[in-house]
Amino acid sequence: MAAAGNRIGGNLQVGAPATIPGVLTVAGLDRKGTASVDSSSQGISIGVAAPAENLLGGLPGGGYAEWAGTSGAAPIVAGVAALIRSKWPEMSAKQVINRIVSTAKDAGPAGKDPLYGFGVLNAEAALKDSVPEAAANPLGSISDWIRVHRRGNLGAPAPVPTDEVASAVPTLPEPTVPAAEAPSQRDSAVGAAVVIGSVILFMVIIGAAVLQLRRAARNPGAAREEPDTGAFQTVDSGGKT
Repeated sequence: MAAAGNRIGGNLQVGAPATIPGVLTVAGLDRKGTASVDSSSQGISIGVAAPAENLLGGLPGGGYAEWAGTSGAAPIVAGVAALIRSKWPEMSAKQVINRIVSTAKDAGPAGKDPLYGFGVLNAEAALKDSVPEAAANPLGSISDWIRVHRRGNLGAPAPVPTDEVASAVPTLPEPTVPAAEAPSQRDSAVGAAVVIGSVILFMVIIGAAVLQLRRAARNPGAAREEPDTGAFQTVDSGGKT
């Protein structure tokens, strides 16, 4: 199970590990049940879509929080997969995935598409419908991916396909909030200079305070202020006034 990623975070297209064959990649939906502009991305590896906006979840200590994104949609699908495994403990991973995508409600263009995959998650159908056993994982085989991408010369390399499937052309509008940009080197340098200057100033202040305390400890009388009476005082300087 993998989240497709969020466009508002700069992920316009699905990235690894959601691009690995055999992985069930989850896209995000808004409150209307359509592909979320901000809280999802898109790609040909998407398998199913689930709610990704205005989600509520429990926090330690009994609190609750609201969030959005495919990081919330993927656990919903994972929960359905857990229910399927609970009902059929011996069911293989490929059969669990097949049951989820086979019972999904088609959305968008007919058939599998880069926004909804096989369709919108239908938890009830995934647990109750009669689904024929699949001969293979409908989302591909991870063993083929390993054979192509593994390191080392462990055998004859797998042939590289000549007809590559191009990534899906984006069809969602631009996210409503632009993705945050990394700070420039100049900004980083200025920030570092400000931090260093602040540390030096703090050390100077501490040093001055320590020196003052040491002086006061050596000459306690000097630390006491004489009252200002507004009159001249006589000083004993060896017989001279």
